[in-house]
Amino acid sequence: MDVERVLLAAPRGFCAGVEMAIKALSWMVRVFPAPVYCYHEIVHNQRVVDRFRALGVIFVDDISVVPAGSAIMLSAHGSAPDVVAAARAKGGYVVDAVCPLVTKVHHEVKKRAGQGYRILYVGHEGHEEAIGTMAVAPESIYLVEHPADVQRLEPIDQPVALLAQTTLSHSDWEGVLEAARERFPGLWQPGRSDLCFATTNRQAALGRIAPRCDAMVVIGSANSSNTTALARLASDAGCPRVFRINDAEELPEDLSGIVGVTAGASAPEDLVAAVIDRLAPRHGVQEITVTTEDEYFPPPRHLRDLLVVLDAFVTVGAGGALSQRPETPDRAVAASNVLAALANSTPVPEPPI
Repeated sequence: MDVERVLLAAPRGFCAGVEMAIKALSWMVRVFPAPVYCYHEIVHNQRVVDRFRALGVIFVDDISVVPAGSAIMLSAHGSAPDVVAAARAKGGYVVDAVCPLVTKVHHEVKKRAGQGYRILYVGHEGHEEAIGTMAVAPESIYLVEHPADVQRLEPIDQPVALLAQTTLSHSDWEGVLEAARERFPGLWQPGRSDLCFATTNRQAALGRIAPRCDAMVVIGSANSSNTTALARLASDAGCPRVFRINDAEELPEDLSGIVGVTAGASAPEDLVAAVIDRLAPRHGVQEITVTTEDEYFPPPRHLRDLLVVLDAFVTVGAGGALSQRPETPDRAVAASNVLAALANSTPVPEPPI
């Protein structure tokens, strides 16, 4: 390679919802004996999932295969109501790590359906977030992915609302929005966009650097909606070469000139560092920042309460005073650092289901 300079997008990598989910599953791994079960991948990143598998986490697509009494985490993408009920019926400890932004969309679906609306849900068919959201009110919701899908709908006599998968790009959303407004003049929309602020910020940062680059590297898994959207947007912005990679080992050997680097919302920062090391730019790295993110989603309340009880138990057992025990600074601990610590832990064999 003969890379002159790296333009590094900021923001990039983990969003607040992913930070929360990864730290929550990390705590469950430490608190509960293996195996801990997780419904669907905790986030859409293969390297993250593999690290948890090495510690005894079993990812399942069917709650029925989970043994009764097991500790279960539900993924950040959100789960259907019947999945949540089935998990709780197992009798074990259940943590729902759904992103609060997805919860907001679930709430709107339930509310609008209860008010007699028919809901157009803009999302990708088969995506876990879309599946979970549509299951909230299956008789009242239609999945639309393209403007033509809106035109193909049968006549609707009820009022119509428009909601969206949070990880869509604006280009995914805008064409459908225009078609829906044209066909349904009284269309209801939420006062605040369903599109994730982190997804929007990463797209804005990429848009700032992609036209200036000879090649653009987008770090993240192929099943990550926001990652594939970043790669597509880089091409649309005119970058001549765009590569979506899982890690530094997948970098092509013939990169040269100015190379842009960003990461999807499920990709840890250590993957970014490894990519930059492999690129070895002669004139260093220039970080291009479009905004600073300070959003924070705390751990699910029931897990937070459990950790407080355990912390108190350990403090008293060690002869300490409850009034003097330090608070756990969750907000100050980055999920990427948590993952790095997990990677150095002793692997736990994964038992068969």
